[in-house]
Amino acid sequence: MQVSEQSAVNEKSTSGNPLFPGWYADPEGRVFEGKYWIYPTYSAPYNDQTFFDAFHSTDLVNWTKAERILEMKSIAWAWRALWAPSPIERGGKYYYYFAANDIQSDDEIGGIGVAVADRPEGPYRDAIGKPLIGKFHHGAQPIDPHVFIDDDGSAYLYYGGWGHCNVVKLNDDMISIGTFEDGETFKSVTPDKFVEGPCMIKRNGSYYFMWAEGGWGGPHYSVAYARSDSPLGPFERVGKILQQDPEVATGAGHHGMLQVPGTDEWYIVYHRRPLTETDANHRVVCIDRLYFEEDGSIRPVRMTHEGVGARSLHSGN
Repeated sequence: MQVSEQSAVNEKSTSGNPLFPGWYADPEGRVFEGKYWIYPTYSAPYNDQTFFDAFHSTDLVNWTKAERILEMKSIAWAWRALWAPSPIERGGKYYYYFAANDIQSDDEIGGIGVAVADRPEGPYRDAIGKPLIGKFHHGAQPIDPHVFIDDDGSAYLYYGGWGHCNVVKLNDDMISIGTFEDGETFKSVTPDKFVEGPCMIKRNGSYYFMWAEGGWGGPHYSVAYARSDSPLGPFERVGKILQQDPEVATGAGHHGMLQVPGTDEWYIVYHRRPLTETDANHRVVCIDRLYFEEDGSIRPVRMTHEGVGARSLHSGN
């Protein structure tokens, strides 16, 4: 029986959506150490969101879980809800940014933390023993971090909720915040209709800034984007690229991106809610192709049940 089950896995022609079992949300996509990685939120009531899992694959079709790569019990200041992770590699270390505690004012402890590990699967440990960003600036709730390293080595952390988005510049140590050339530390980059869940990619010299719109618990959650020649904007909203499909799923949003290195092949990883589901926390992680038009604009994503076909990191480059 074991052999036949293994054969069935190997003969899977597409990933299928959702990618893996369980309730997960807010996925970040990365390529680390010759594998595709997805880092999601464990989707549950806040008091149960006490850990992070991750998933890795060599072909986008078969995924393996790395369990509890970071746990609340190892973060002294976190007490309620971990979510929205975003890791990056620099100098052989892995830096993992996350939101904790869902603070509602500057009087509470919480916000965006940073953990560090020697390997993509952790275990991660709290790097500074306190939030990296623990206060409100320009009206942005300190949640939903997304880290981006530009071609010149500059590292940026985009984040925000409550309809406001900021960017900060990370120092080379990746665990402290620097200042911009104009002296600002927290720079507001809020585009029209921004709600939360920022994401940045660079392609052919253009910066594509994406974010989630609508309420995360409802059917109208979606993703929109802007395009700029600077990582600091301005970001003028172009339009939606991912939203509910009455034939497939609702609540599609808060995404990450995967690029096959050395190619112009892109995949969007995102969460959505099954059509028959009413529980706001019932979110599952899915993947579909993302295409650019000849003029560089992003073609709206078609959500599927099939997902994507097998794609090795080492073929076709």
